[in-house]
Amino acid sequence: MNKRRVWEAIRPYVMIGPAMIGIGLFVIYPLIYLIYLSFYKYNLLNKSMSKFIGLDNYVQIFSRGDFYKSLSNTVIYTGGVVILTMALSLLIAIWLSKRTRINAIVQAGIFTPHIISIVSVSLIWLWIMEPNLGFLNYILKTLHLPTSQWLQSSKTALLSIIIVSVWQGIGYYSLILVAALQGVSPTIYEAAALDNASKFKVFRKITLPLISPQMFFILVIMTIGSFKVFDTVRIMTGGGPNNATNTLVYYIYTFRTTNIGFAAATGVVLMFIIGILTIIYFRLMAKKVHYQ
Repeated sequence: MNKRRVWEAIRPYVMIGPAMIGIGLFVIYPLIYLIYLSFYKYNLLNKSMSKFIGLDNYVQIFSRGDFYKSLSNTVIYTGGVVILTMALSLLIAIWLSKRTRINAIVQAGIFTPHIISIVSVSLIWLWIMEPNLGFLNYILKTLHLPTSQWLQSSKTALLSIIIVSVWQGIGYYSLILVAALQGVSPTIYEAAALDNASKFKVFRKITLPLISPQMFFILVIMTIGSFKVFDTVRIMTGGGPNNATNTLVYYIYTFRTTNIGFAAATGVVLMFIIGILTIIYFRLMAKKVHYQ
């Protein structure tokens, strides 16, 4: 076999080699090590004192009430963020889908929160939601409506976190849907107009199916991202008050130094929850997505 034929045989492996090495080092190895740690009572100060305890960490997870509290908070947060963001993003995208100069300016404006650091966003909303001097309660007082404790009440703290997350993500997802709407061929709408189809029927039978790939992408990405929410909770509430905003990732974070094996096991559980949800999405909804 001459050198040319040898090179042609190994060239694909050489081309993907660097990427595969990166995936192995930064994805597969940490994943295997996370699973490994989950079976240990790990001693951070003296590794030799670490003890293999099998499934004890997992048994402990599913017997603790605070785990189920953080799981329910995460599910409520994910449901609220995904539903509100998708609904509002779609409405805004429909409004902005017409190519006008004003819409171009508005598109740039609503995208701005996405490029601002989540730390800055969280600090700004901390001031806005301040119960005594905050802008939101000022607006409510002006309209003679009852004020809220926002982040300082266990009844409204999670809702406040959801509002901040929706506000930050809505512009990004709106622009994805705007691009999808502008990609629909006008001739399809012209054919529907010739058939005297109502606007609602056109939206349900034509627009939604044609932008369903983008909607499905947003649904999956947002669900995964929302289950991993951390920075907003860390900055704005620290999981409080009374664990009202303690989400799964923040729950893991609280055990980062005291019980690393338990934190690793909780991370594995979170990974399986996200994996199962993603599989369910693809099983139930992928067939309804219309790919042109």
